Amino acid sequence: MGPAVLMPEIPTLVLDSTDRAPGVAREFVSARLREWGISDDFIARLVVSELVTNAWMHGEGPIVVRVFQDGRADTVVMEVWDRGEKHPFIRHTDCGALNGRGLLLVSQLVLAWGIRPLLERGKITWVKCAV
Repeated sequence: MGPAVLMPEIPTLVLDSTDRAPGVAREFVSARLREWGISDDFIARLVVSELVTNAWMHGEGPIVVRVFQDGRADTVVMEVWDRGEKHPFIRHTDCGALNGRGLLLVSQLVLAWGIRPLLERGKITWVKCAV
């Protein structure tokens, strides 16, 4: 067996599931992108805010946010974990509705997105975002 390779730690934020979570997540993502020399963080902040809002409103337990570069300087991956069993989905558009269009907006702003179940319960909603 070859020598062990140490992987860099992925920036991770654990949030209480409250109405403050989206704002804290936006600040976290913005700070990470600044560390990487990325100044245009508008889309990333908007997307993480929507995903964390979904986790707060429809998920369960603490919310975990991770952000990392996918190997390219102009792309980041953001993951939002929660313990809820309900998976988010894109709703049919209702122009009169006061909510329910966040994931549709996210799907139009990112390069790719998806959901992975967690073995221990819950799910990860992830996005790959150009920055």
